[in-house]
Amino acid sequence: MSNSGCEEKMKAMRESLKDTVGYKRILSLFDEGSFCEIDSLATSGEGPAEAVAGCGTVDGRPACAFSQNGSVAGGAMSKAQASKIRKLFRLALKTGCPVVGIYDSIGAHLSEGADMLAACGEILLDANNLSGVVPQISLVLGPCTGTQAMIAAGADIVVMSARGELTVSTSGEDGSPLEAELQGVCHIAAEKEDEAVGAVRRLISMLPSNNLSLAPVFCTDAPKVKCAPGDDLRSTAVSVCDGGDFLEMGRHFGSGSVTGIARIGGNVTGISGLTGTLDADSCSKAARFLRFCDSFSIPVVTFVDADRFAALREASKLSSAYSEATTAKITVIIGSACGPVYIAAAGRGANADYTFAWPQAVVSAIRPETAVEFLWHDRLRASSDPVGDRAKLIEEYRRTKADAFSAAAGGMVEDVIEPEKTRDKLIACLGMLSGKRVTTLPKKHADIQL
Repeated sequence: MSNSGCEEKMKAMRESLKDTVGYKRILSLFDEGSFCEIDSLATSGEGPAEAVAGCGTVDGRPACAFSQNGSVAGGAMSKAQASKIRKLFRLALKTGCPVVGIYDSIGAHLSEGADMLAACGEILLDANNLSGVVPQISLVLGPCTGTQAMIAAGADIVVMSARGELTVSTSGEDGSPLEAELQGVCHIAAEKEDEAVGAVRRLISMLPSNNLSLAPVFCTDAPKVKCAPGDDLRSTAVSVCDGGDFLEMGRHFGSGSVTGIARIGGNVTGISGLTGTLDADSCSKAARFLRFCDSFSIPVVTFVDADRFAALREASKLSSAYSEATTAKITVIIGSACGPVYIAAAGRGANADYTFAWPQAVVSAIRPETAVEFLWHDRLRASSDPVGDRAKLIEEYRRTKADAFSAAAGGMVEDVIEPEKTRDKLIACLGMLSGKRVTTLPKKHADIQL
């Protein structure tokens, strides 16, 4: 074929790709006119590579992204596609830009055999090496199974649309957004594709570009409601966020934990809430969220109203995550924080920078029920109504020994604050902690429970 013929063929291929679903998706992610494609004419066999990749801006902030192109060979993974994705990862590493992977693929080109396995393994290795360096977001808009599901699930945040499938099973079994949420793999599920893309754009606009940069600061409106005793954790979180805008993650996994990103006084902040009996899923969810925030020095505000741990291994995991994290940490005890829960999330073991309590909070080395049984049992011996008198003693212990003011007097909390003053106190502390610097001992990593 002559040079002119080859040029015409390439031009026709480029124009045809612009009408494909993968190309349209990546354009919808980036600001209009900002997308700069890489390897735009890369081929896989006789046709174009099955993914579109490049960089651009999202709300004016640089980002890298690839989009598997379901319109080209079903988006099947090939050596050419893998090479394109790995090149994008290297670009993200050099520039310190977040990476978005848009997944929609029927699987892999099995005819490529061992080369295909090696290519997938190299992508997985590159993604793991990028972890903690730049934020990685997976946007699952179609099938994503097998090895590709492992790559997608390894991202910091996973967003899915209703058509998404995310499962290690190549048959697609148990891969719906709801199943992925219940397993703790999907963090944000949206009904429509444009809503899922919008969630990713929102995340990129808030998160730091990399582990050496700071999150952007924006001045926004104060929330319309204030903290109040008796509010659930979500209402409490919303009441301290700028504009009441709280982006929750993992809502259907670990019901004893509420996690999400928001701005407080213009500062991007991770919010974690612990409530009730903390089961294994709740501890794992909170621990992973804290480690994500710590990777990019995002300050974390923790609201605590939890009675006990239900799983030792995950309790140890959560405690280790708090102890190891060097990002700014503020804990507000809004209800109960006794014994192991206080130690893990609020006390010196958690290495919290500030710990506050609301006036009605219960803060104690042991739960009031246990304290009455072991410390005040003699007061029940002659009781004619042991059940009723035990309840009265428990309430007395809460008021006199486990109250917030006794905890403050003993140095267990920095201050007792009124609920409606919580946001103002957080803004002041976040400003103070913005310059926090911690030097840790040289080591590869801690050996926490997993």
